[in-house]
Amino acid sequence: MASELPFDDIRGLIGQLPAGDETVAERVRFDFLSRSRRFGSLGRLEEIAVWLARWSGKQPSIRRPLMAIFVGNHGVAVHGVSPRPVEETARLVELCAAGGAAINGVCLANDVGLKVFDLALHLPTGDIASEAAFDERGCAATMAFGMEAVAGGTDLLCIGNLGVGGSTVAAAMLAALFGGAGADWAGPGSGADAAMVARKAEIVDRALALHAGHLNDPLEVLRRLGGREFAAIAGAILAARMERVPVILDGGAAIAAAAVLKKLEAGATDHCVLAQQPVERGLTHAVNQLGLKPVLDLHIAGGEGTSAVLAAGVVKAAAQVVSTFAEARASASR
Repeated sequence: MASELPFDDIRGLIGQLPAGDETVAERVRFDFLSRSRRFGSLGRLEEIAVWLARWSGKQPSIRRPLMAIFVGNHGVAVHGVSPRPVEETARLVELCAAGGAAINGVCLANDVGLKVFDLALHLPTGDIASEAAFDERGCAATMAFGMEAVAGGTDLLCIGNLGVGGSTVAAAMLAALFGGAGADWAGPGSGADAAMVARKAEIVDRALALHAGHLNDPLEVLRRLGGREFAAIAGAILAARMERVPVILDGGAAIAAAAVLKKLEAGATDHCVLAQQPVERGLTHAVNQLGLKPVLDLHIAGGEGTSAVLAAGVVKAAAQVVSTFAEARASASR
């Protein structure tokens, strides 16, 4: 039976997250250790292969990787916190659908599937400087929608986002979760100049003041200061954990959503890696707080999730190396 309060169901799910499979992880670690004694270490590739084994619960193999892009619009954009108009979000979605965005080419090059989830772009969330982004029921429902990202079957989930105003929302959420003022977390996002960054910081401070007294609960941070794509990403991360699907996170929305889950349960994001080292100071600080280790450092500031797909190529390579070891053993035993 569903609980009376929608967030209670989310809390119940977080209490049931499966642990990693240390037996299969140790088997893969031993394979690499045996090789490194003869030929030297493969460095981070070894760590990635062990992580993949632990959280998939099987011999690493990537056959159905998926890039999921969650897209939402934000009421906070009315304050001029982005150099792009709100209409740009829909235009980027159309560009992805037409196959003309950077993410299309990168997915094609790395043989990664692509899904774009349009989260009611015609209905921006509330302006967090004057009201809550949305109510508890709407937030929980959007998290449930995000959980459907893994429903079609995937063995590696890459997560990114689109949404004008999203970097301001991420800054507000991270400030609420980790402390500090807007100036500690606001950055250029999609190309804001110094004056616009200062405006973003001011809006974050106004939002923190407005919602003060309600931000000790991470889920309240998500629903008061977040957005639809943030909530959907949090749901997708949870669903992936339940289905033993490792996750690659890309961008501020993914980092902020992961922070909400981490604050709820310390190990909730252990099945996640970060696509690349963030280019913004605030996001770098959040990544350090979360203990997320980037796969790449490409200085990509946008790109609709391109960093995640490029990182997926590295993860796929790590899985293939493990398969090569297994094939070599089988050949030697014949």
